[in-house]
Amino acid sequence: MHQPLVAVSTDVRQFDNYTWHAAPQQYLEAALSGAGVFPLLVPSFGDRLDFDELLSAVDGVMVTGSKSNVHPSLYGGDASEANGPYDSARDATTLPLIRRAVERGVPLLAICRGIQEMNVALGGTLATEIQERAGSLDHRAPASDNQDERFAIRQSVAIKPGSCLAGVFGAGDIMVNSVHRQAIGRLGPKLQVEAVAADGTVEAVSVRDARAFAVGVQWHPEYWVKSDSISVKIFRAFGDAVRLHQAAKSGARAAAE
Repeated sequence: MHQPLVAVSTDVRQFDNYTWHAAPQQYLEAALSGAGVFPLLVPSFGDRLDFDELLSAVDGVMVTGSKSNVHPSLYGGDASEANGPYDSARDATTLPLIRRAVERGVPLLAICRGIQEMNVALGGTLATEIQERAGSLDHRAPASDNQDERFAIRQSVAIKPGSCLAGVFGAGDIMVNSVHRQAIGRLGPKLQVEAVAADGTVEAVSVRDARAFAVGVQWHPEYWVKSDSISVKIFRAFGDAVRLHQAAKSGARAAAE
């Protein structure tokens, strides 16, 4: 079989007098070297795209993190400037893509903004500026111009016993990084909690009774995929699920011939 293809979300950015549809290299590198898949960038053209055609062609979906936030109008929140920046073209693409991937049983890994999109796509809400909540930890990146310091592994999260991620990491606590100021508010009804921080912030979710691997994490495993065993494990699990899906599609095609 060929190297499996994984659809990767893109941000819409303006620079060099062009509109760009782009994804950070760390995610693409993690997909390639950590999961062993071929990352394929999906332009954020919303309903101009045929998501069923796309999902028939690929073997998995990865939804990346981003500086932008899901627009609050999509979950009944406050669309203030303080809650931005926003990327409505990305929202119009990732939310229906997530829903169709789950419905069709296409493996899905959603990271940072991705877990927030996953929750909104499946009927949940987001909490903003969580560092201002009473009793909350500060989940934002440390103030630094050094990316290694900003993405340092410094936070403990507890993996739920019997969860999907317990099968990846084992039950108990793992150490991760933390670079966010929003988090899951009301959990989408199709989702279940996989991991929480010490202050109760939801750090990972999965789809209930999913047909395939469908997990979102609030931290950034892509950043340390080449040096941290916890970071690489989730990409290996995703890659294994993608290859299993690819093999099942190949088997179904062979049976039909």
